[in-house]
Parts: sequence; C-alpha cells; structure tokens
Amino acid sequence: MNKKRLSYILMGEAGMGIILLLLCIVFAVFGRNFATPGNMTNILTQISINTAIAVGMTFVILLGGIDLSVGSVLSLCTVLAGLVITNDGMPVWLRIVLAVFAGLGGGMACGLFNGLVSETWKIPAFVVTLGMLNMARGAVLLISDSRTIFNFPRAFNTLGSQAPWGVPLIFIFSLVIVFFGYVVLRFTIYGRMIYAIGNNEEAVRLSGHNTKFHKVAAYVICGAAVGIAAILYMLRLNIASPILGNGFELNAIAAAVIGGTSMSGGKGSPIGTLIGAAIMGVLNNGLLLIGMGDFARQIVTGFIIVLAVVLDTYRAKLSRMLD
Repeated sequence: MNKKRLSYILMGEAGMGIILLLLCIVFAVFGRNFATPGNMTNILTQISINTAIAVGMTFVILLGGIDLSVGSVLSLCTVLAGLVITNDGMPVWLRIVLAVFAGLGGGMACGLFNGLVSETWKIPAFVVTLGMLNMARGAVLLISDSRTIFNFPRAFNTLGSQAPWGVPLIFIFSLVIVFFGYVVLRFTIYGRMIYAIGNNEEAVRLSGHNTKFHKVAAYVICGAAVGIAAILYMLRLNIASPILGNGFELNAIAAAVIGGTSMSGGKGSPIGTLIGAAIMGVLNNGLLLIGMGDFARQIVTGFIIVLAVVLDTYRAKLSRMLD
C-alpha cells in the first residue's frame, strides 16, 4: 500500500476511529473521572442530539448541499411538540404520539421548503437555508410567545431518563437513526443515486433520472432527522425552548465532515458521522474535566470546525490523485 492511499484511509473513518480511541486514552489519563461509567453515560447522552441532526445533514452534504437552518428548525419542532404534549384535553398516550408527529412533521415541512425552493429556482442551498434559519426562529418566538414550555407528562419524562445497561435510551434512538441512514445509503437505489448525484449530477441527469426529486427528498430526510432530534432534546431536558439550537448547525456539519463526509459531495457515511459526533463529544467533555473554561472550549470547537474543512480539502486532493 503506497503512502498516498494509506494517508487517505487514515483521514477517513478508520483514522477518525483511531483518533477517537486516542482521545479517550489521553483524557482517561489526565481527566479526573473521565473513564467512569457515569461519565461515559453522560457523553453518550450529550452526543445523541448532535448525532441525529448530523445524520440528516450527511444526506444533504453528500449531494454537495448544506442546511444552515437545522438549529432554528430544532427549536421550532420542540415548541410545536411541546404545545401538543402539554395539552391537557387529551389522554397522555395520545399527547405523546401527536407530539412526536408534530415535531417530525414540522421538521419535514421545513426540509421540504428548503429543497423545493432551492431546486425549483436553482437558488444556492446556503441562501435558502439561511432564510429558513430566520423564518423558523421568528416563527418559534411568535408561536411560543417567547416562553419556555415545560410540565411534560410524567410518563414522557420517565422515558427520557431511562438508561438500560448504562446506555441512555436517547442514544439508542440516535443509533437507530444512524442505522436507518446507513441502510438507506448503502443498500437502496435512492442511496446509490445520492452518491451518484454528489459525484456528478449532470451525468445522472443526462441518464434520464430525476435529480430534483432525490435532492428535495434529502432535505426532507434532514428535516425529519431534526424533528426526531427535537423529541430527543425534550426527553433529555424536559423543556421546549424558543431560544435553543444556536450553533447546532455548525456542530452537525463538523461531525459529518470529521467523520469523512466530503463537502463537495459523493463521499461519506452515517457511521463516519457517528464517529465524528463522538470525537466532538469526547473532546468537549474531556476538556471540561481537565479544567478548561467555557470560553476556551468554544475557541477549541471553532478550531475543530475549521480543521474539519481543511481535512476535507486534503481528503479531496488525495482522492483525485488516487482515482
């Protein structure tokens, strides 16, 4: 195996997995209580929401697109679900079921808007989703009257606190999303079309395929993932807030890119995205345990995002050399 191919492999999922392992070892040595079962459970809880959002983001980035609205849409979905679940006029089980559908439906509707506007009028997704970011943020403040929603049913709160075998239930839900994303992208015709469009959209279009449908569907899937992440957020913190979600889009993009998803499209997988989210979660938790303050950790997070883009650039160059 030549050096270029080895470098390319190490910059992909395998290399990121090694980095994740090394980070765990370093923080286990220098971070107090890092390797305890309680802290491991805490890390899995912390990365659950970002993992769910990042898997949806992976679908969009694989097409060479972007979705900057996921943070605001997450806030909107939590409030929509929160308004439903706190409606005392219905049985508890029905409120929970309808709340899930409200969050999921809200996310899918926003994703559908992003995809349709971007593809119908050929507007860059960066611009459309930036507009959705502001629309969703304004809508959630209007709907909620700028108030946090709480007092969820006890059954719902109890569900969110469950951790069978020490694994948080919300992390298990996020793993289901990763598995779903992997199966769709790896074993379905739609998944193969996503990779093909990301690599060469014009060739796919000239082959007679409807690229618009596949691209819009990717944004809908991303919105659905955000809707599910909103429910996970409610399960974790038992609130629905109109001001949450700031910066979530950057974390999701970073998780996907660190995990090997190419910003130019056509390369990546939800498994890599999970590893990327885990790296960010372990890094944030470990730095906190060794005494680094919030402001310094924010600087590190920003640096990691820049580093992820630089890494993606090198991966793209190596890929072209190997092709």
